[in-house]
Amino acid sequence: IKAPAAPTPGDNIVPILLDATQLGKLLSLSLRTVRRHNATRRIPAPVRIGGKVLWRADEIRAWTAAGCPNPRDWEAIKSKSTSKGTKPNGN
Repeated sequence: IKAPAAPTPGDNIVPILLDATQLGKLLSLSLRTVRRHNATRRIPAPVRIGGKVLWRADEIRAWTAAGCPNPRDWEAIKSKSTSKGTKPNGN
C-alpha cells in the first residue's frame, strides 16, 4: 500500500486548524486585533500544539454562525450542544 502524496501548493485543502494570520483573514481582522481579542478572551480559546497557537476552524465557523457570543455564552452553547450529542454548528 502506497502512502498518500503530500499536498502541493495548488491543492484546495480546507484547513482544520488556523493560525492567527489565517483567523484574521477569515474574520476580516488584523493580526493585532486577533491577538488582542485572544488576550482578552473575546474569541474562542485556541489549542496549542508545540509552540503554535491555533484555532479550530469548525469552532470558529460555529461561533460566528451563533453571532459571535461572549465567551460565557459560547461555552453554554457548546455545553448544551455537547449534551445533545451534536456539535455547536449543528453537525
